[in-house]
Order: sequence, then structure tokens, then C-alpha cells
Amino acid sequence: MTISLCMIVKDEALTLGRALESVKGWVDDIVVVDTGSTDGTQEIAASYGARVYPLAWVNDFAAARNASLSYATGDWVLVLDADEVLQPETAQTLRQLDQGQSLGDIAAPSILAVNLLRLELGAPQAPYTLITRFFRRLPEVHFHRPYHETVDDSLAALQAQHRPWQVVTLTSIALHHTGYDPAVVVERGKFERARTTMAAYLAEHPNDAYLLNKLAALYIESDQAEAALPLLDRALSQGDSVDPITRYELYYHRALAQGMEQPDQAANDYQTALNQPIPPILKLGAWINYGSLKKQQGQLSEAVALFEQAVKADPTLAIAHYNLGTAHRARGYLDEAIAAYWQAIALQPNYAEAHQNLGVALVKLGQIPEALQAFSRAIQLYQTYDPARALNLKQGIQNLGIPSALLKAYLL
Repeated sequence: MTISLCMIVKDEALTLGRALESVKGWVDDIVVVDTGSTDGTQEIAASYGARVYPLAWVNDFAAARNASLSYATGDWVLVLDADEVLQPETAQTLRQLDQGQSLGDIAAPSILAVNLLRLELGAPQAPYTLITRFFRRLPEVHFHRPYHETVDDSLAALQAQHRPWQVVTLTSIALHHTGYDPAVVVERGKFERARTTMAAYLAEHPNDAYLLNKLAALYIESDQAEAALPLLDRALSQGDSVDPITRYELYYHRALAQGMEQPDQAANDYQTALNQPIPPILKLGAWINYGSLKKQQGQLSEAVALFEQAVKADPTLAIAHYNLGTAHRARGYLDEAIAAYWQAIALQPNYAEAHQNLGVALVKLGQIPEALQAFSRAIQLYQTYDPARALNLKQGIQNLGIPSALLKAYLL
């Protein structure tokens, strides 16, 4: 059996080579649909043996994805974006499935598709998404929705007809995504294009919970929570027809939209989100934000417990350790706070806030030289992206009553 890689691209010369290098030797066929590149993207794709097909862009990602599927020849399809990198262990697993090996207890002939866990490099709080990117090449499998397109609807329809078929989830990180940038989503042109595309689709499909959720998330990220809430409420009114991951995100986003203005309702929504039957690693955003809400309300033990759940789900997430440290420090548990800050720094050495808060905790313990070292590192880091914050921190340290000789040794 064989695997086809299917991609859609436009002006991806900076990242496409890394994506194609990650599948080298693992796929048998590379299809690249190009929607108007002018930067050498097509030449890079061709250098990896890809068959490149031009396509006029019609503001519909599903249409472009389906065009790429129409050119595929493999028994299986792997879908990647140009800013994604397939991890070697996952590549090997997918190849073994292609060769007829089981995934765990599930026999290869019973597997219709595979959900892949994607790491959003640079996402601070909820860095994982689960996406269906490997599936059998069948005429019934195609993408839906012009934005945030997925094959999930067509897979569900096939499963209803052929009940032995299963969609399997790989629990290890399968993809690294380098395209995450919180600033991009609120950039005016990109925001408006995404909003209008989703709004037009929802005008014809007003109860599509999946896209209602995605549009609401776009509004929240652009500080328009008031526009998000009616969309979230409409989606949640669909009841049990909504899949568990979308239901988790709906409650999570509604909690974010309500924030401190309706803390009790936000708390209820965070808890309902956490009760959804989805992998724990996908719940990190709810644990962290719910913990922050509890901390702001002075419920420090509850905050600690929530941050500990986040650490348990992903011990490598620096912000979870950092928030655990802030909760411990608020309780007066300075040794525990310092340990958590150090763990955050070990995972993310340039974590300025962790260095700063470590300094505060050390001052409270009377460990002044160590505190000044931490403050000095925080100031250095702030100066690279927020000089005003660096200056404010330096002035605040000078007001702590620390002997001038020590200040000169570490800060001046």
C-alpha cells in the first residue's frame, strides 16, 4: 500500500522545505496545490519530487483541500500545512499502519483515519490540538467548510455506514506547528477575511456548532467577547449532537468571554469543560485559566489543585509551573513557590516573569544576593522586548531598601 502527502500552499518558501524534509522517505507520493505563489514555493516543492498543480483561489480552504485529494494516488492520505513538521516516531507509526500493522489492539483493516496531536509552538496556555490528518483515500472522504475545514463529517457518515471502521487517536505528539502567532489572528486583514468567510457559511448553516465555536474564538482573541457569547450559546443549544472536543471548547471559550464580570458562571463553564470526555492534554487551557480565576477570587487551595492538574497533564508546560508558583507564593508557601519557578525556568530559560517572581520570593526569604541575580536576569530579558517594564522593575528593586553596595554589584 502507499501514502500520498497532500498540501495546499501559497508563498511558503520559508517553511515548506522543513515540512517536506520531515516526510522524506515516509510517503510515496507528494501532491502540492498552489494557489498563487510568487516566492519560489513551487520550485521548492518540485525539488522534493512533488507534483505541483496551480489552482485559482476562491476563498474556500475545503475546495483547495479537495482539489489536492483529487490528484492523490495513495491508499492513504497524509495532510500537512507548510508550517508543520511530522515527527519521526509518528511517521514510522503511519508507515507501519500502511503496511498492515495494527495500532494497539485495533487491526489495520478496521482503521478509517488517525487523529494526530499537534503541538502549537509558541502557544502559551493551550498548546495542543487534535486534528484528523491521516485517512484512507476514499471518494466519500472530503473536506467540509470553507474555513477551519475538516474531513470529520464525512468520516462520521462513513462510520455510520460501516460500523467496524474506527478513527484512532495517537497520544504522542505527531506534528510541530511553527505558525502560531497570537498577533496574527487580530491583524486587520486576516481577521476580516476569516470573519466574513465563517459568517457567510453560518448564514446558510446557522447551527453548525463547530464553526460557531471557531468564529467565537476569533472574536475572543480580538477582544470582542460580547460578539462571541451569542454564538457560543447558540452552539451549546445543539445539545448532545455536539462532539466532546467542540463541547469542551464551547464551554471553555464561554468561560473566557465571561471572565471576571460573571465569575460564578465562568467557574461553572470551566468545570463543565473539564468534565468532557477528551484527552487530559487538551484541557490545559481550562485548568490554567480556571486556576487563575480561583487565585483572583482568593481561593488559593483550589487554584493550586487546578495548576497541579495542568502540571500532571503536561509536565513540560512552563506556564503551568509558573502559575503554580504564583499560587503557592500567595498562600505564603515560599519554598514550594521557588521550586515551581525554578522548574518553569528550567523548561523555558528566557521566562522573564518567572525570574522576576523568583526574585520576589527570594527577597521574602531574605536571600538577597540570589534575589538580585533573579531580578537582574528578568531585567535583561525584559529589555529585549519591553524596555519600559525593565525600567519599572529596576526602579521597584531600588525602592526595596536593599543596601546600595549589593544593588551596584548586581544591577547597576
